[in-house]
Amino acid sequence: MTETTSSHDVTLWLVDDIPARMFYGGRRWTVSDMPTRLRDSVWSLAADDDRRRGLYGWRFQATDRGGDAFVFDVYRFEDGWHVHRAYA
Repeated sequence: MTETTSSHDVTLWLVDDIPARMFYGGRRWTVSDMPTRLRDSVWSLAADDDRRRGLYGWRFQATDRGGDAFVFDVYRFEDGWHVHRAYA
């Protein structure tokens, strides 16, 4: 398994408040499994870091048009959605 850590912007489309599609890394992705909601404990910010308060996100597999699939950890912050990690 290859893991990438980043904080690049992502455009995420939700259906009934659950991730369905995204645009990231110049590619269009379709969520191809049941997303899991992520809470405070998975983020790599210190417990006393004010930025962590209210931080939440999702983990899901997404597949691009070419058939490449990755598992993404995404989080919502004040300025929008970000990819925290991507696993190949």
